Amino acid sequence: MRPVVLDGGDRRCVLLLLELRRLITTVPAGTVVHLIANDPATPLDLPAWCHLTGHTYLGPVPGGQPTYAVRVAGTAVLTDLRSPWRPAPAGP
Repeated sequence: MRPVVLDGGDRRCVLLLLELRRLITTVPAGTVVHLIANDPATPLDLPAWCHLTGHTYLGPVPGGQPTYAVRVAGTAVLTDLRSPWRPAPAGP
């Protein structure tokens, strides 16, 4: 299966995580997502986000643009809709 590509361009990492969070809900477990991101915080923030949520950070993808790979987990910790670096609040 070919990776799903999310081109984040020059957007800040927090916006990319919000987009990635939305995208992940639309693809099956095991899907690999290639996130293209120029934000210098991405190589630090993306692995931390994957650790928080349970998705697998696969690392940088060789090539021209800064691209990072993530494998979508079957079950993952949901994050807050507006703060993707925080777990979703528990409740009914």
